[in-house]
Amino acid sequence: MRVHIPVYIVFLFFVSLLFSCKSAKLADAEEKQRIGEYYEAAEIYRKVYSKTKPDKRDLRGYIAFRMGECNRRINNTGRAATAFMNALRYEYPDSLVHLRIGQVYQQTGQYANAIQAYRKFLEFNPSSQLALNGIKGCELAPGLRERISYYQVRKMDLFNSRRGEFSPMLYGEKYDQLYFASSRGKANRDSLSAITGVKNNDFYLAKKDEKGAWQRPEEMEDPVNTDFDEGTPSFSKDGNTMYYTYCAQDPMGSRTAEIYISTRSGAQWGAGTRASIVKDSVTPLAHPTVSPDGKYLYYVSETVGGEGGKDLYRSRLVGGSDFGPMENLGPAINTEGDEMFPYVRDSVTLYFSSNGHPGMGGLDLFKATLDSLGQWHVENMGVPFNSPGDDFGITFEGERERGFFSSNRNDARGYDHIYSFERPTVTIYIEGVVSDVEEEPIENATVRIVGKDGLNVKTMTKVDGTYRVELERDIRYVMMASAPNFLNQNFELVTGPEEKNETYYVDFFLSPVNKPVVVENIFYDFDKATLRPESKKALDLLIKVLNENPNVTIELGAHADRKGSEKYNEDLAQRRAQSVVDYLIASGIDTKRLTAKGYGKTIPKTVTKKLAADHPFLKEGQALTEEFILTLPPEQQTIADQINRRTEFKVTGLNYNLF
Repeated sequence: MRVHIPVYIVFLFFVSLLFSCKSAKLADAEEKQRIGEYYEAAEIYRKVYSKTKPDKRDLRGYIAFRMGECNRRINNTGRAATAFMNALRYEYPDSLVHLRIGQVYQQTGQYANAIQAYRKFLEFNPSSQLALNGIKGCELAPGLRERISYYQVRKMDLFNSRRGEFSPMLYGEKYDQLYFASSRGKANRDSLSAITGVKNNDFYLAKKDEKGAWQRPEEMEDPVNTDFDEGTPSFSKDGNTMYYTYCAQDPMGSRTAEIYISTRSGAQWGAGTRASIVKDSVTPLAHPTVSPDGKYLYYVSETVGGEGGKDLYRSRLVGGSDFGPMENLGPAINTEGDEMFPYVRDSVTLYFSSNGHPGMGGLDLFKATLDSLGQWHVENMGVPFNSPGDDFGITFEGERERGFFSSNRNDARGYDHIYSFERPTVTIYIEGVVSDVEEEPIENATVRIVGKDGLNVKTMTKVDGTYRVELERDIRYVMMASAPNFLNQNFELVTGPEEKNETYYVDFFLSPVNKPVVVENIFYDFDKATLRPESKKALDLLIKVLNENPNVTIELGAHADRKGSEKYNEDLAQRRAQSVVDYLIASGIDTKRLTAKGYGKTIPKTVTKKLAADHPFLKEGQALTEEFILTLPPEQQTIADQINRRTEFKVTGLNYNLF
């Protein structure tokens, strides 16, 4: 994160002189570093280093290390790495050089080299949590890259420039405005910052047009923009107050970031005034964000009593400009490293960036969730949010899983840019048709769906018998279709865990209560009543119908074709009907609910609409009597006989065990 360093919290360096006699230029570099002008300090160190003879190893190691620290702070990773390696080569005595080398290796994705450097540092500082978390982050990085994410991240070229931009913040009831800071600068602000070597940051604003398309950002002309650094805006609940980071450049003092407040007057943001969170002007404060309920201001500070480095704090908002005491968010959030850029999404969800928690390198984005006991649980957001570079400053479009963040990934200069993210909306539907057993659609049938996610919905079918209901992924649902004068039918569905659009199709075929229903695919041995094994599937479906309608009693009727005597066919049909009843009883159906009846050839089948469609030589309503069948060709006679040989059930009662 090169360009927004001025709005970072700035360290005060107090280092004892290592040498009794130093050149004025080295002293100038040290002073620049002390007051936070890291870019100019790094340039002076570089010149002094090149003029220092190689045999002055102690001095060269000292200069190289400090040059590395300055370049690290302005995120010039390449120069920082070279400087730290030179410090190591000249045997700079501070073991911190190993930690810094590990950090720059990790920030460039060289995880094996980073682990080696961290382990070297641990030889001198075995309890360093920074080094331990650094190793853990390097070991986790491959897994974070491979972990499946359903978010899509895109670089927002419309918002970005050849310089840098960072900390986007959505604004407005419709989230149709985006504020961010950028160092692209005006023509009349050509001077470069002594801190970063780039122009100071100003606020820019992008808006959506009437069609919802983002327009190119424009630099704000409001008084809130000054010749100094502004960045990281956040807005009050009513949208009329802006909290932001401001970093003036006092030529006589250190570069300390402060939180400023601007109020909206008409269409403009007024000149900022310093927030009175602390009495002094030395304690650095930055990266403010307002909680959605407007009760707290969260921010970053580096002060006595913290966990180390930059920590996240909050203060209660008393009105728009008065604040309660500083509250450190504690060791579950804060580490020995830097925690920055908080974003409070709701009462239990906090987003922030850190280089202290295990991560991929640089600043990673983390999500912290507060449990019912008041404990924070921190999770690395992984790829595509995080990279070996710096990833930070996230903003969401309300409750939607989309928004923007900033990152310097893939930018050799270390400049930050705006990226969009979105988790595409996953839609899961169940749809189908409710029909009778003859496949005629049933209008106004009821489909009820109850799910483990709390869904309990009833929907009526349309004229064509169709229904459609939206579901959630990875949930078990129980469904029931019902209609007057029909038996109920149930179905269970478990939606898949994958985050992808999907439609499940479930058709219901309801059995009428006022006429017989053929049980398809019931097979017997020739001239016998023995059920063949392939009948099991059809009979199990019948058992399911009976279990789903526990108050129903039925008659199982077996029918024969026209061949053979009437007595013989009735006897065979009776035995076959009884075989079905016996199977149902053995499967747990109460015998009192079942009656077996052998009809023989006394009731020929009447052709239904479906049978007529399947067999065009038949007409709907035609009874398949022996007289009619004899008028057909032999092949068609065989088909008609097969239709007559059937097992049916019909409902005989609807109040079994009701009283």
